[in-house]
Formats: sequence, C-alpha cells, structure tokens
Amino acid sequence: MGSKDHAVFFREMTQLILNEMPKAGYSSILNDFVESNFFVIDGDSLLVTCLGVKSFKWGQNLHFFYLVECYLVDLMSNGGQFAIVFFKDAEYAYFDFPELLSLRIALILHLQHNTNIDVQTEFSGCLSQDWKLFLEQHYPYFLIVSEEGLSDLQTYLFNFLIIHSWGMKVNVVLSSGHESDTFRLYAHTMESTDRNQTFSKENETVIQSAYKSLIQHLEERRVLALAPHFEHLKWNDIMEEAYQTLFLLQHLWSEGSDIQRVLCVTSCSLSLRMYHRVSVHSNCLSLKEVEDFCRLRCLCVAFQLHLPLSQRACSRVITCSWIRNSDSFLKMNKWCEHFILSNLNVFGCWNLNLNHVSDLYDEQLLKNIAFYYEFESTQEISLEKMPSVGFIPMTSAVIDEFVGDMMKDLPILKSDDLVVPSLFKQKTSDELLHWHAQRLLSDDYDRIKCHVDEQSRDPHVLDFLEKIQDCQQFYGKSLESISTKVIVTQTTRPKEASSGASGEILQNTKPHQITKKNKKKSFLKEDQNKAQQKDDLLFSIEEEMKKNLHSGIRKLEDYLTSCASNSVKFGVEMLGLIACFKAWKEHCRGEGKISKDLSIAVQMMKRIHSLLERYPEILEAEHHQYIAKCLKYLGFNDLANSLDPTLIGDDKNKKKYSIDIGPARFQLQYMGHYLIRDERKGRDPRVQDFIPNAWQRELLDVVDKNESAVIVAPTSSGKTYASYYCMEKVLRESDVGVVVYVAPAKSLVGQVAATVANRFTKTLPAGRTLCGAFTRDYRHNALNCQVLITVPECFEILLLAPHRQKWVERIRYVIFDEVHYLGREVGAKFWELLLVIIRCPFLVLSATINNPNLLTKWLQSVKQYWKQADKIMEEKFISEKQADKCLNFLQDNSYKNQSYEIRLVLCGERHNDLEKHICSVKHDDVYFDHFHPCAALTTDIIEKYGFPPDLTLTPQESIQLYDTMAQVWETWPRAQELCPEEFILFKNKIVIKKLDARKYEENLKAELTNWIKNGQVKKVKTVLKNLSPDSLSSSKDMVKMFPLLVEKLRQMDKLPAIFFLFQNGDVGKRAGSVCTFLEKTETKSHPHTECHSYVFAIDEVLEKVRKTQKRISNKKNPKKAEKLRRKQMYIAEYINFLENLKILEISEDRTYADFKALHAEITRNKGSTLDRVLKRVRLTRHGKELEALAQRGIGYHHSGMYFKEKEFVEILFVKGLIRVVTATETFALGIHMPCKSVVFAQDSVYLDALNYRQMSGRAGRRGQDLLGNVYFFDIPLPKIKRLLASSVPELRGQFPLSITLILRLMLLASKGDDPEDAKAKVLSVLKHSLLSFKRRRAMETLKLYFLFSLQLLIKEDYLNKKCNPKKFAGLASYLRGHEPSNLVFVNFLKRGLFHNLCKPAWKGSRQFSQDVMEKLVLVLANLFGRKYIPAKFQNANLSFSQSKVILAELPEDFKAALYEYNLAVMKDFASFLLIASKSVNMTGEYQLPLSRIKFTGKECEDSQLVSHLMSCKEGRVAISPFVCLSGNTDNDLLRPETINQVILRTIGVSGTQAPLLWPWKLDNRGRRMPLNAYVLNFYKHNCLTRLDQKNGMRMGQLLKCLKDFAFNIQAISDSLSELCENKHDNVVLAFKQLSQTFYEKLEEMQTQMSQNHLE
Repeated sequence: MGSKDHAVFFREMTQLILNEMPKAGYSSILNDFVESNFFVIDGDSLLVTCLGVKSFKWGQNLHFFYLVECYLVDLMSNGGQFAIVFFKDAEYAYFDFPELLSLRIALILHLQHNTNIDVQTEFSGCLSQDWKLFLEQHYPYFLIVSEEGLSDLQTYLFNFLIIHSWGMKVNVVLSSGHESDTFRLYAHTMESTDRNQTFSKENETVIQSAYKSLIQHLEERRVLALAPHFEHLKWNDIMEEAYQTLFLLQHLWSEGSDIQRVLCVTSCSLSLRMYHRVSVHSNCLSLKEVEDFCRLRCLCVAFQLHLPLSQRACSRVITCSWIRNSDSFLKMNKWCEHFILSNLNVFGCWNLNLNHVSDLYDEQLLKNIAFYYEFESTQEISLEKMPSVGFIPMTSAVIDEFVGDMMKDLPILKSDDLVVPSLFKQKTSDELLHWHAQRLLSDDYDRIKCHVDEQSRDPHVLDFLEKIQDCQQFYGKSLESISTKVIVTQTTRPKEASSGASGEILQNTKPHQITKKNKKKSFLKEDQNKAQQKDDLLFSIEEEMKKNLHSGIRKLEDYLTSCASNSVKFGVEMLGLIACFKAWKEHCRGEGKISKDLSIAVQMMKRIHSLLERYPEILEAEHHQYIAKCLKYLGFNDLANSLDPTLIGDDKNKKKYSIDIGPARFQLQYMGHYLIRDERKGRDPRVQDFIPNAWQRELLDVVDKNESAVIVAPTSSGKTYASYYCMEKVLRESDVGVVVYVAPAKSLVGQVAATVANRFTKTLPAGRTLCGAFTRDYRHNALNCQVLITVPECFEILLLAPHRQKWVERIRYVIFDEVHYLGREVGAKFWELLLVIIRCPFLVLSATINNPNLLTKWLQSVKQYWKQADKIMEEKFISEKQADKCLNFLQDNSYKNQSYEIRLVLCGERHNDLEKHICSVKHDDVYFDHFHPCAALTTDIIEKYGFPPDLTLTPQESIQLYDTMAQVWETWPRAQELCPEEFILFKNKIVIKKLDARKYEENLKAELTNWIKNGQVKKVKTVLKNLSPDSLSSSKDMVKMFPLLVEKLRQMDKLPAIFFLFQNGDVGKRAGSVCTFLEKTETKSHPHTECHSYVFAIDEVLEKVRKTQKRISNKKNPKKAEKLRRKQMYIAEYINFLENLKILEISEDRTYADFKALHAEITRNKGSTLDRVLKRVRLTRHGKELEALAQRGIGYHHSGMYFKEKEFVEILFVKGLIRVVTATETFALGIHMPCKSVVFAQDSVYLDALNYRQMSGRAGRRGQDLLGNVYFFDIPLPKIKRLLASSVPELRGQFPLSITLILRLMLLASKGDDPEDAKAKVLSVLKHSLLSFKRRRAMETLKLYFLFSLQLLIKEDYLNKKCNPKKFAGLASYLRGHEPSNLVFVNFLKRGLFHNLCKPAWKGSRQFSQDVMEKLVLVLANLFGRKYIPAKFQNANLSFSQSKVILAELPEDFKAALYEYNLAVMKDFASFLLIASKSVNMTGEYQLPLSRIKFTGKECEDSQLVSHLMSCKEGRVAISPFVCLSGNTDNDLLRPETINQVILRTIGVSGTQAPLLWPWKLDNRGRRMPLNAYVLNFYKHNCLTRLDQKNGMRMGQLLKCLKDFAFNIQAISDSLSELCENKHDNVVLAFKQLSQTFYEKLEEMQTQMSQNHLE
C-alpha cells in the first residue's frame, strides 16, 4: 500500500489522534445560541456510527434509517444547523462490503429528497481545493467524524479528515459516544490546537502524497472485489448494463413508479443476467435456485409495500443464516443494486417516488418468508427477566394531591402479592446497626467555611469583622462612585434634641441670634464665591473655545453635566453655539475652501438640537433668528425659513459656507450617536442620580406595589437599578425582612456584595448585619443579614433545608440576575426550582430571552398556585382560632401586602449604539473595516425568520443601507419615498430624534423583506453582498500582531478596551506581549509626560513652601508652620508614590495608563486606593507580574486568579489606571466594567452568540461614550456573520425531576418547620415544571416518574411506605450533586463493603496503609471522579502504561454489589416504561422522526401467511416498532447498551433518567468508554504536570475536578462522623485520613505552583 514511508506516516498520524483523545472534553456541543453554531457531519461517519449500534442487525434498512434520523433529530431538536458531506473518495472504502454501497446511495437519496438537510456530494476528497474553500467560506463550528471505520483503510480516511480539519482550525467532534437529554447533546470534542495545526502544516506534502497513495490502493481493491462475481466484466461495462436495464423499465413504466418496485425488478433482472453470463462454480447456487431467490425477493417487497409497520414489527425472529452457497449471488445482487442506484440520477425526468427509499431491503422479512416452515430457526421471546408491572402500595398527602387523579388507572400491586414482600429484603451490615442513620445531617451551610463565629462578641472577632466590612466597602467604593445612603427603618423615629417651650427659649437667646447672623453672612459670602467661580469658569471655557474649539466644547459639556440651573445651562449653550458659528465661518474662509471639517458643523447642530429641544420656554425671537442664521449658513435654507421666515440671506456666500448635504442625511450620517433620545424630562423623586426612562419608572412601581416582574433589557441599559431600589425598600420597611440577590456565578457575588456595602449603611440590632454572602467556597453573615448575595445552588440549599424554613419566611423579595441561565447547561435545574418554590415577589432580569411572554405566563401560573395555596392556608388559620397554632408565614403581616401580579417589562434600546469592525493585517500593519450588521444576513434568514430583534443599525448604517438599495435597483419605486430628505418623519425637521431614526430603519428593513416577498431575491442578495466586506484572511501570525492592534486602538483613542480570549494561559501571555512591545519600543531619552509636568510643578511649589517655612519659623508662627510642614510632607509623599510606581521612568507614549486619572486619584485620596490594592496582591501568585503590567496600564483577568488579583485589575480598570485588559468571559459577567471598545481576539468553541452578546454589551460607557466599538481580530468572517445573525434563544424546560430531588422533597414535606407550607412548596415544584407547562402528556410522564422514584426509594430503604425518610436518606440527599453515585455509595456502605475494605494497618492502630487508601481512592474515583475517554483510545500504543490513563475497575466485591444494584434499578425502570408506554400515542411511533414518512395502513388480517409470519406480538410493548425489525424486544430495556436505542421516542423519558451507574459506559457502537484515572494518579504521584501530559486534562480543568473530588471526600467524612457515635469506627477514621491527606496533597501542589510562578 504505497511506500514504507507512507505506512510509517499512517501510524504516526493515528498515534497523534489517539494521544489527543484523553484531552477530548465531554460536554454539550450545542450551546444556547445554536443558530450561530453551524457545523458539518461527515456522512460516512454517520453511516458507520449507525451501523455499529448494538440493537441494529445488518440488512434491516428501515431500522438503520430510523437510527440515522434519531441521531439527526437529536441534533436538530437542540437547534443544530448543519450540512452533511459525502466525499466521493469515501465510497472506495466499501468495496469489501457491497451491501453497504447501495445503503450509502440510498442514504444520500433519502436525505436529499425526503428532508430539508443540506447534503453536499460534490467534493472529491477531504484534501481537495473545493472542500478547503467550503471550510473557509462557512467556517463550521465543528466537524462530526468517526474515529474508527469498518476497516483500517476507512479509519485512515477518517484520520486524514481529522488532521485536515485541525489544520483548517476546525474542531472535531467524535460521532460515537453521544448522549442527549431534554435540550443538550453531549459528545467528545477534540479541539484544533496549535500543536495539531503545526503537525498539519509541517507535513502538508507528506499528507497529500500519503492520501493519494491510499486512494490508489483502494481503487485497486475495487478490481479485486468485482472479479469473483463479474469475472472479466469491468466497472464501466456493468454501469452500462445497469443503465440499459433502467432504460427498458422506464419505457415499460413510463408513468413512473416507486423506488422499491423499480430497484427490486431491475436488480433482480440485472443479477440474473450477470449470473447467467459468468461461469457457475460447483459451490454456488444453480440458475433455478437464483430465479427462486429473486421470486422470494419480489414477494418480500410486496409485503413491504402492503403491510403496515405495526404488523411487520411482530415478525418472527429468524436465527439461522443463509447457506454458504448463496453468498456469491447475494453479493452480486448487492453490487447490482449499487449500479442501479448509481444510475438513477441520469433519469431525472422519470416520475420516481423516493419516499420509501429508506425501506429497500428487509433481510429479516426475507428470511422469514424463505424459512416459512423452519420453526427450529425462530427465536422464542423470553419474558422471564421482565419484572411485574405495577407499583407497590404507598401513601402520602403529596401522592394524593399530585397523582391522585391517575392512581385509579394504574396497576397497583396488592399488599399480599407474592412479589411485594420480596422487594424489601434489606440487609444492613452489622457494623451499621448502631449508627444513627435516620439523623438529619447538617447541611452545606453549616459545613461551608466561615472565617469567624458571626455571633461572637469577642473583641478580636469583632475587629476582624469590621476589617472585612471595611474591605467590602473599599472594594465597592472603588467599583462605583456612588455616595452611601444611611437607611433608617420606617417604624423608628429619630429622637428630637429639644421640644416645646425649651426649644423656643433656646432660639431666642442672644448667643443663638449671634450665631444665626454669622451663619447668614457665611451663606451670603459662599454664594458670592460660587457666583465668582461660575463666572471664572465660563470665561475660561470661552477662552478655551477660542483657542481650541473641541477641547473647549468638552469643558462646556462637563460644566453642563454638573450645572443644575436651566437658565445658566441655556446661556452656556448659546455661548457654545456662538463660538461654533464663529469657528465655522473662519474655517470656511480658510482651510474649508479646499475641504470642510464637518466636525465643527456637527457641534453647531448639537447646540441647536439642545437649545430647541431642552429650553423651548426660554428661547425668544432673537434666539430663533440667530439659530435660523446658523442653519442658513450651513445650507439648510428650508429649515431656517421654517424657524424664521423673515430671514434674508446672502445667496452669494451660500456655497462658501454650505456643507452641500441635505439636513436629514447630515444628521443621520454625521450626528447619529448625538441624536436626542425621547427620555422623560420630569425627575422622579424616587431616583436622585438620573432621570429614569418610562420602563425604569414602571419597574419602580412594581417594587412599590410588591409585585413581581420579568425584565428584559439590553446589557448596560440600567435594569440593575431596580435591584438596589428593591433592596432599599426592604431595608427601610423593617430590620427583619430579607432580600435575596441570586447571581449567576460566584465570581459576581463578591462584586455585588461590595456594591451593596458601599451603597447602604444601617444601624441594626446586635447580631444582625446589612449584607451577607453565601457560595460553595465561603459564607459570611448569610442568615443574619438583610441582603443576601448568593448563587442558585446555595439558595436552593436554604430553600429545601427542612430546618431553615423560619429563615425562608423572612424573605420579602428575590432578585434573579441573568435568568437566561435557566436554559443553559450548567445550573439550569437550580434556576427552575427556585422560581417555583419561592412564594414572595421577585424580579427576573435578563438581556437575552427570545420568548419572555412564555416565561411570564409560566411564572403567572405559579403565582396563581401560590395565591390559591395562601388562601387555603389562611382559611385554615382562621378556622383554628388559636394564635399559638397559627402558621408561621401568616404571623408576619408583610405577606398580606404582597401582590400576585407579574408584569413583563421590556426595553429594546441600548443607551448607546454599537459599531462592529473587522481587523485585518496588510503590509505588516493592522487595518479596520466597518462591518454592516445586515451583511451578516442571508435572504433565507430574512425570509424564514425576519431580522433578528437585537440586530439594530446605527443611523449611519441606515443611510448606508438605503444608498446600497438605491444603487442596486435604479428604478426602485419607493426610492424617493424613503430618501432621507423626503422621508415623512425627517422632512423639514430641525431636530431628528433617535426614535425617528429607528422608525426609518424599520421601514428600510420592511422594504428589504418586501423585495424578497415580491420576487426580488437576486437584488437583495446583491445588496447584502455589497454591504459585506471582503473575506479577510492573513497568512501572518495574528498572535504576534496583537500588540500592534492594541497600539493602533490607542492611536485612534479607542481605549479603554477589553480583549476577550478563551484560554486562561493565553490571557496572561497576550498581556505580557503588549508589555514587551512597549518596553522594546521605548527610547532611553523620552519626552516629558503629563505626569512629569505635575512633578515639576510640584517641585516649584515645594521650593516655595520651604522658603515660606523658613521665613515663618523665624517669626515663630507655630500654627502656620505646622500647616506648611504637612503640605511639604504630602508633596513629598506624592513624588515618592510615583517613584515607587516607577511611573517616572516610563514615557507617556509607552504606557496605556491614564495619567490624568492617576493624578486625580493621588490628589483626591493621597494614593490610598492604589497603595492598598498594591499591598493586597504583592505576595500573591501573579502579584509581581500584575504590578509590572499595571505600570504600563495593562492587566489581565481570568477565573484561575485569586480574588485579590481579580479585584486589583477590576479596581484599576474602573479608575482608568489600567486601560488594556485581556480577559476571559468571567469579565463579561462583572458589574460596572464598561469600556469604550471590546475586542474578540481569539476564536473558540465557547465563542457563541450568547457569549458574544454578553461580552459586546460591555462596549460603550453610559454617560461617557455615545458609541461603543466592537472589533473582531482573527475571527473568521463566516463565524462573525453567524454570531450577529443568530436570534436570541428561547427558554425551554428540561426534565425537572431526579431520584435525589424527590428524596429531598419528601424530606422537606416530612421534616419541615411548617408542614402545610412545606407540602405547598413540594407540590409547587412537582406541578410547575417549565417542561410540562401546558403539555398534558409531559405532566403524565412526570407523575409516573415520580411514582417510579418513590418506589425505588422505598425499595432501597430511604423511605417507608408512607414516604417518610428512613435510613441514610440524609446522606444520600446531601451528596445530591452526584446522582446516581450518591445512591451507589450508600448502597456500598449499607452492605458493609467499606468496613471490609478499611482495615487498619495493624491491630489497635487508627492509621490505614497506603494500599488501603489507594483502593479507597479507586472506589471513590469510580463514583465521584468519572471522566470518560473515547473508546478508540484503548487501541493506542503509548510510550507509557495505559493504566496511568485508564482507571482500573472496581474491586470484585464492589463490582458484584454494583451489578446487583443496577439490575434491580433496571428492572424497576423497565416496569415504569411498560406502564408509561400504555398512554403513548403510537401514531407518532410509526413514522420516521425526521422525514415524517409514515409506515401505517390497514393491517392484513385475512392472510394465513401473514398471520404465520407476523405472530410475535408479546414482549414488544415499550420499544419502538422500528427496532423490532432487528428482533429487539422489551428485554432489551434491561441492557445498558441498548435501552436508549430501543425506547419509544414519544414516551418523554430516556435511559439517562434511570439512576444507573455501570462500571463502564458504552458508546452508541457498543464499545466500552474507559474512565480517566486522573484522581488516582494525582493521589499516587501528587504531580499535576504528569497528569497534564499523560491524562490529557488541562491544568485549570484538573484543578477544578480535583477540588470537587476533595470537597466530596470532605462531605462524606463529615457526614459519616455525624451519623456514627463511635468516633473510632474504621470507616469514619479512614475517610477522615483520606480527606486530610488529599487536601494536604492539593495544598502542597498549589503552593509549589505558586512558588514556581514567582520564580
């Protein structure tokens, strides 16, 4: 097969891929904005993957197509947008499998004709130029490909495809090992890394040569494969024969036919003719036998045509094989089918029905007919393994209310049923008899680290708490410049200093009158000083505008912001207009003769807009005349005349001063971001800092009325203000009420807590505090605060803890930030549960929800439930008439005031527009091209979905769109109507507002849509193409060009900027490269900077101070001398501080720090903020590096940094001292981290449209930037287009229940402080899942699953028959995050397996040997450290033992116990499926899931032949009829490798809902996927570097997983200590030792990493 070098290269290529497999991440491959995630599926990988499915038998075409469509539907139901590609060269791999050649063509035909999938078949191979061009043009999110073929040769073809994809920077997803849930699809992703790209680039020539050699070898095999069947006949000869056969049939059946009949007739005809021509060997069938076989084949097709699937699914299962003599003809027949199907494309005009191309061959049916009398060849279906169908008797108030309506229709086993007693044979180890297994364990809150005892009165503790509070306030004050509010509870009144007559007497005393007189003089003097300061400032502004108009205008606008008087503002605006007018005339007389600077004209129009819109009541006739004169000089005659018809202008000078642009176009094109928004002018007394918009006022009304709201508003639009208003309201109402702020990530908790601590202060009773925090890492004042900042997981802990319900009753409001996480992969289950279990009002905030109406309606249904529940509980309270028996929640009157209304508050406008730019490298420089948002669209997108709601245009972009449309269609009928100067909202309008521009944009979009509807698709395509920039690609190393990009942005005044990357390691490297760039370009003698000028000025002052001090010391004036001494000391400190920062050594153009901000910070706070943050990071891992970068105005930020380090960067960034930050997505979640520009500087699978929206929302600082900038650097153009064009995702419900959740709910119902309240919460969770909202069938499935879960919990001895908790219920629920590992762990514990394992090193010892500890880690790693590796990796030929990568199996006793547990659970789950299947509508099960082709019809009941062949109806109830064609039965529900493949698709659950934990996992081809041994290896070797190299996990991922594992061990150890009274119990001691050792190893490793970093 080619040269020896090629064989060596094949092995090298294979080894590279195998080495990458442990690094493959197993995660969801489709994220929230799936429209942006276009990907490609290799068609042959799809074929091979489905052929390998364990439940499938070759020859059952219809079952195969069902598997293919199920695979594709799993992708499409999650929103996947993809194309399927079949390479021509790939066909060569099937010449040894002729039966698959026809199947492959049938698959292509089916996908092309019966689905809407884009199927590509024109590419010759994966190394062809047209395929390379396709990848460049579409840039798929990933490529799904198989890592193993049917033969080694096909595997090599797949390997070439993988290597080439990596070389093209396209990630690879393995086609096997997929697992899907309600709205996620999980798979192994192998990313295109630098190493893989380098391999592809360096071996480009060898790859091409080896590929050609492989294809040549496959072509040679084709000749060998044909020879035994067709002898001397060649490929083209047989193709011609097939063509002639089809040609003859076309003449016979000219009106057309279906593909099944055509293929059967033509293939049998061609086969007989070919068989007759070739010589017949002695070991082959006779010609008569072949003719008989063809007759059987025709009869089989007749059955396929006339029998519905419901009958074919009952076919007998034939176990015998065809006789060996028939092999030759069967293969020849398959070759003939292939030649026939290959010729179909030639007969395009023939009316051929391809609907049933998926059902061309049914080998099982053919055998059934052939072996009609052979009963010994059939397989009897054994039902002995199947469990009894029915639920065990159980009672509970929750059961009665939740599933009582359907219990009468369910099979319930009787108490005296022989099966029931056998279900409860529980054996508990003797060592556990004295354990308090029913004890309620402490929860996560008790165990999570708390720095101090919050209730302690110890002075040292109080001092420490004060320091923490001080740090919080310092952090918050650094993040936002908002003054602190002192909150006073409304029920308390401030004490009056004096009252009555004594007060009056005090006021009439002579000293008081003197004081009053002095104060009056003081106020008058102060007013005079302010007036003088104002006059001086206005004079300086006027002088500055004369010198430099633009800097003067900036000062003028700063003054207007701080000024409160409208009359003064008006005067200043007129002053500005006069200065602009003068400057414009001077400019036009001079430089403007050649080219006019329109920025002056823009400033003129800004002033005119402001005067006319904001001060109409002050304007007088003379002002109108002056403004009209200005407009006249700009050439806007019509506008000038509308303002002052009496104005007479000098037409001769018109051209000299005119801007030669229409007023509407001028305002849109040059003043777009200055256009005035329609904001309410009146102030709201509830808001002091700004004038709220209408939607913000509505939010405040919601809070005032104790209502709930769903708020959908763009990032940085100001929706968070309502949160703080809500907090303030609760704080003022009482000292008891609590408001909970639920942040989406723990990184936000510290920021929000700091801002709350800075915004509010309140005197509270002893033991209470204002703000607290609760995350999995720490807690602080969580239960004794009034404002709790937490994450969903921790809030859920408190809400479901039975003994925390009294605290829960204190909650008055809950604020959910970024609620779109409800639809995300991580934490979705927490969000949904929280929303349905809280009974108080709430605010739900998000910027990215596409279906807020559905969310609101769902939440309204929940609120109506609570309204009814509260009413019932109140009536019960009244009926009891005894205060000591009243319900806790009714004792608090605040609940009576709450509203059950939910409002939907929408805001569609950002405060500032975003402009997008694409960066490219040309001639060793970075260039920027504006990207028009419409260029991201296609005509298909506009036609099907319209314009995405959040794809908005700036006014400039609207003008660009209009001009392009007018250019493309010269005779456009509406061109005049939509011309800016003629548009109805713009015509003769001096002040065009933002809302006017938005309506113009909407009109243009509607018109473009109408073009498509009216058949002008080509014109629209031309418009979109003209708007799109050229496809930009560069051979340059874009990473090396990154510092130049930053420098160019600085030169364009686009800093501060955030540069988003997606690898923690790259974040620091890029920041370092920018710093190195500045250092290299720095000259030894640099010009004086602004900072130097400050120092020189201070030196002069310092010298004057010294002279004055010497003079005063002689006069002996100690008071003045002391004042001068302090001033001298401060100046010295200032210079010393700058020298410590080493700022004086850096030239101004070699740092990105803002010296003005630095000077302001030092002079305002004496450098205390800087000094404090520098000290905090000095000894941290990245401290020195961050300090060095900060001197250059650079920083970086990612999740792997310490909190202090992230805080350092955040504070300096907000202060303006750092203006270049490289960061991961964690920085996008931060509050108050806006900037002028956002740069996407790295592509990644994690750069989806959701992250794009979150990150780009940081651009444009409210109150500072009128326009935000978004730049794409090294991001492919197709990816950019998909990011912009994708719609906001819709929230969809997931499967809400799990065994552990139901156990926790029953614990709450049984142990809750208030039983009625607890029951109401449990029922709310069960009844109100988003999945079942307005879906009756889904609710029925959930009810059945609830009963299945209770039955399992009773059998496993967690609950009794009354559903009250029993042994170890607390332990299983505490380990809830690891179902089903938590249930298996408790099962092992109850069996005594851990006691058998944990034997001390010697008798009487309390220490355990290393061998025992390693075995214990092995068991726990199999339970709580499960990371799968692709099955193919087991074939790797590694230089080190695979045992270091693949985790060993469980010890034999544990393995046997696990098998027994799994078998019991599997039987229960199968029983549940059998019950659930009875309510399934089978109509949907008899059609293919994607193409919707139905295989229904009237059953044939009057045929003895049919009755004989289709006689197996039993045992095929809960599985798909398609899988029955391969002989599968209900018994296959008990097999882990087949359950998900055979289950009914419309039943609403999958095998993932069964709490099964197999010692291995099977991929969808039935291969074992091994577990990664990273935990055991770390414990043995305590080295992360080796794990990184051998176990293939990234350092950050490793640390996270190891910390989680350590947390689980600690949790188990603490739980066992609480459950066991005997503190010397071996299991308790062993887990304590393991936990301590593991944490020590982890800390030692982290310390070593820090030291290495510092070195």
